[in-house]
Amino acid sequence: MNDDRWCILIISLPGQSGTPRMRVWRALKARGAGILRDGVYVLPESEETRAVLQEQVGNVQGAGGTAYLLTYSSDDSGLGTKFRSLFDRSAEYDEWLAKVAELIDALAGLDEPEARRKEAQLRRDFEALAGTDYFPGKPKVRAAQALLHMAAAANTRFSPDEPTARLGSIKPRATSEFRGRRWATRHNLWVDRVASAWLIRRFIDPEASFVWLAHPRNCPSDAIGFDFDGATFSHVENLVTFEVLLRTFELTENPALAKLGALVHYLDVGGMPVAEAAGFVTMLAGVKHQCSDDDALLDAAGTLLNHLYAAYAQAASTGGAQC
Repeated sequence: MNDDRWCILIISLPGQSGTPRMRVWRALKARGAGILRDGVYVLPESEETRAVLQEQVGNVQGAGGTAYLLTYSSDDSGLGTKFRSLFDRSAEYDEWLAKVAELIDALAGLDEPEARRKEAQLRRDFEALAGTDYFPGKPKVRAAQALLHMAAAANTRFSPDEPTARLGSIKPRATSEFRGRRWATRHNLWVDRVASAWLIRRFIDPEASFVWLAHPRNCPSDAIGFDFDGATFSHVENLVTFEVLLRTFELTENPALAKLGALVHYLDVGGMPVAEAAGFVTMLAGVKHQCSDDDALLDAAGTLLNHLYAAYAQAASTGGAQC
């Protein structure tokens, strides 16, 4: 993106075309277009923004209006500064940060499904806002930090025994060593634990049984612990438990599982956003709300994970767009 080059869209619609006019306005607003005056919109030039505006040219013309898409370049630094000011997202970030603070303050009075739904919505709102922040700076950095703080606060409230990452290497193991075993993790399952249990049952130990622990210290001596401090499998350096299991059992070459690993990582500890993360966590919160215990949750969440895995596998096999 070149700060000195701009795409300008000039449109005119018939006076009676209220619905098409509103549709175009909403689409441009969603992409963060600046408004120079009624019917004149601007975005910093890039391949993506040009495509966005070109789509609206077609919509306007299809509604019987006229539209012109121009590229504008100027050495006038004052004009460039004025244009860039149209994309100052500071106020929107401040509003979003206030909502995050409200959620963190309210966590003590919320049950987990409701809290996770609110967290997922705020995550979606951040991603939408960041998608229109064409000149990111300190406000986005503060918001990204708040996103991690929000996730940490929710985990502290609902997963107080969240494991601490340890240093060290990961030793490959054969799945044949882990057949028909008992596995144990913290009760009140959430993303990393439920995904790890699904992975164990589907790819590592199809005959696995599970123990859900109120306290990790009560792990049975014959059970294989995962996702708590001192467990056989837990966080290692920057990897969450699901990713550690992938590495341990040499499943990382499976592109669908690798993609699931990125999803679990993002939802558990943050990092690189995954497009379908908000949708998945919202569905998981809904499933959890309807399940009476962790066994039922694993069965129901396993169905979600099976479908998502199948979609990732299909995308990988066809070379098509991922979900």
